[in-house]
Amino acid sequence: MIRRGVLVLTVLAVSVLSLVSGDYPLSIGEVFGALTGTGDAQFIVTEFRLPRLLAGLLVGAALAAGGAITQSLSANPLGSPDMIGFTEGAATGALLLIVLTDAGTGETAAGALAGGFLTAVVIYLLTYRRGVQGVRLVLVGLGVSAMLIAVNSYLITRASLRDAVAAQSWLVGGLNGIGWEHVGPVAAAVAVLLPIGLVHGRRMALMEMGDDAATGLGVPVERTRLVLIAVSVGLTAFATAVAGPIAFIALAAPQLAKRLVGALRVGASALVGALLLVTCDFLTQRLFPSTSLPVGIATGLVGGLYLLWLLIVSWRRKRA
Repeated sequence: MIRRGVLVLTVLAVSVLSLVSGDYPLSIGEVFGALTGTGDAQFIVTEFRLPRLLAGLLVGAALAAGGAITQSLSANPLGSPDMIGFTEGAATGALLLIVLTDAGTGETAAGALAGGFLTAVVIYLLTYRRGVQGVRLVLVGLGVSAMLIAVNSYLITRASLRDAVAAQSWLVGGLNGIGWEHVGPVAAAVAVLLPIGLVHGRRMALMEMGDDAATGLGVPVERTRLVLIAVSVGLTAFATAVAGPIAFIALAAPQLAKRLVGALRVGASALVGALLLVTCDFLTQRLFPSTSLPVGIATGLVGGLYLLWLLIVSWRRKRA
């Protein structure tokens, strides 16, 4: 509980830092005045910094919560939505609309949602054989993800130069240009889906002991698994629709949260995911102020270091 409190305070501290710093530094009093409609910096805070911050918090929380659910269901730290195809499916849906039509932001988001859910249905049907087993889910998901990556690359090669640049920029994932119109959909998704994931958290923990044990303890295993997969896909698809396929948050945040609170938990993972994304976005804005570097590049770097750390830990355990 204390560690969760520290985590919440850290998220608040980074959030305040994001609001007060920038090309036009503000005091905490000026930010508070802007939020209450009495300050001179209202336009800067409410039209630029606040929607970007909220989108970062919500997208990070959604990706990490979705990752915690699929990692728990697959009993594998690599079983996150961006490894087993959900994120790539959302990217394929968005790319199809970008390349084949003159899609705007709304249409791109709708394509990402449709692609994410359709990919999840295909993976579920391919995986289902007297239930969905974790190893099968990971292996089928990795195969589908590899095929979708190839499809996405092909779509970019067939696009015009303008569409190819737009598609490649979207595929990196970022929060540049985020406004209130982007915050609403992901906020609604998190408000509806995250509580469902939290409510099913105890069942999810029991299912980590195995289907037979969970069934013996009264858990409707297959129905719970289906609900949790739907929650994970929904969170991932909405987050991807808003910010693009931001890498490694869904993979790394749940495992970092597990080391903080001692178990794989949806709520703690969401907090760590929000903290990771807003911290990476803050650093990219402050360290590279003139380039508008997409935050997806920073999360990719963090994810690479995380995978390297996982390999070192695994190697040391085998030698011990």
